[in-house]
Amino acid sequence: MTLSIRNQLPGTVTAVHPGEAMAIVEVRLDGGQDLTAAITRDAAEDLALAPGTPVRALVKSTEVSLATHHVAGLSIRNQLPGAITRLTTGAVMATVRIAVPGGELTAAVTKEAAADLGLFVGSDVVALVKATEVALATA
Repeated sequence: MTLSIRNQLPGTVTAVHPGEAMAIVEVRLDGGQDLTAAITRDAAEDLALAPGTPVRALVKSTEVSLATHHVAGLSIRNQLPGAITRLTTGAVMATVRIAVPGGELTAAVTKEAAADLGLFVGSDVVALVKATEVALATA
């Protein structure tokens, strides 16, 4: 299956915490970072997720926010540090490619946000992704 979702990070489930309707799934990405996904309990059961299950974490580029440093006091669970390897700025939006340990992410942000953050190729950033915006796929 080919997907339009640009961000597909391989990893392994380390824990599943089922709730009444949703499940919190903890994933150790191949680059060593920890990622949290909040998916429906039914999806977690359908995928037979358990510690040790190999998965791909899927995140649309429009769901990746950027910061210039780690942010404390924030409800966003996933903060992945990396460095910008490519920055393409259009009339309205900017596409930012970020090298993270074990892979890369793409973020789509407004041109103004990229300018306000002073982004440039080589600059360090932290990719921020809400747990509810992470989908999981198995092989």
